[in-house]
Amino acid sequence: MALHRLFHLSSLLRSAVSVTLRRNIGLSAVVFNKARDLDPVQKLFLDKIREYNAKSKTAGGVFEAGPAYQKNLTEEMTKLQRLYGGGDLTKFPQFKFPEPQLEEVTAK
Repeated sequence: MALHRLFHLSSLLRSAVSVTLRRNIGLSAVVFNKARDLDPVQKLFLDKIREYNAKSKTAGGVFEAGPAYQKNLTEEMTKLQRLYGGGDLTKFPQFKFPEPQLEEVTAK
């Protein structure tokens, strides 16, 4: 009987420690995310990505893409249209699945 209570107490203690550790790890992740925002290299990297994104939006496509890029893009799009039967490759395809015709089966 005492051994059974000891095992029960051990499992309760284990679950309490588990819950406490999960909460502390969750709180630590939030604190580390706040500290990570202060990293100057990461901030510089994100600033450059945002700057490139803004320039790409004003350019209406890929920023600083030369004629070689446009030629390669056109060739690849033509090749894909030829391989996959044409259509507009910049849009997601529309799938149409007709309802199957089911026959009613009667029990004999």
